Amino acid sequence: MSRETTPREDLLRGVWRENPVLVQMLGLCPSLAVTNSVANSLAMGLATFFVLVGSSLLVSSLRKLVPHEVRISTSILVIATFVTVADMALEALVPEIHKALGAFIALIVVNCIILGRQEAFASRRPVGRSLLDAAGTGAGFLVALVLIGGVREVVGSGSFLGVPLFGEHYQPWVVMILPPGGFLTLGFLLISLAALARRRERLAAEARRRATRGELATEGA
Repeated sequence: MSRETTPREDLLRGVWRENPVLVQMLGLCPSLAVTNSVANSLAMGLATFFVLVGSSLLVSSLRKLVPHEVRISTSILVIATFVTVADMALEALVPEIHKALGAFIALIVVNCIILGRQEAFASRRPVGRSLLDAAGTGAGFLVALVLIGGVREVVGSGSFLGVPLFGEHYQPWVVMILPPGGFLTLGFLLISLAALARRRERLAAEARRRATRGELATEGA
């Protein structure tokens, strides 16, 4: 039997330990397609956050009223409703970014992260816990997109949020804002995270060995 999680774990696991993009490798289509700038990454991340939190709230609130046979189709309908709201809001508030994102806003409906959290968590937990889980997962997705978008825009355009960083003599790596740049950036981030995790494990193992030697020395004395 799996251990019951705490509210703090529900909130934080999606941000880092179970990050949907950098750990679970989910939602890679928008993560690679729209992250050629920080602005696009922020817009997609915030839209997904809104849909995830809103749909989790409604699915969890109605979980005892929806028959098991239509639970998934009901969740998809709820998600589609919030996606429509997000799509209309982006078109009204930031039309240029909405145009750049294109069909990927509508494709949030089929994002496996959102439906997965509804089916695995929101449809089985109280509203408060479902909101914590949705907020953590949505924040983790947003952080991953901004990381990828930040690297691609800085290297590929020499700017951050459209603000030039290196002056007019900088020669941008144009490949970074093209589709291959998404794969290169994601690979770089995954390698960096794996190296960091390996270093932490090595330091923890060394600390355990030192503690063991200290205990043996104490017993010998």
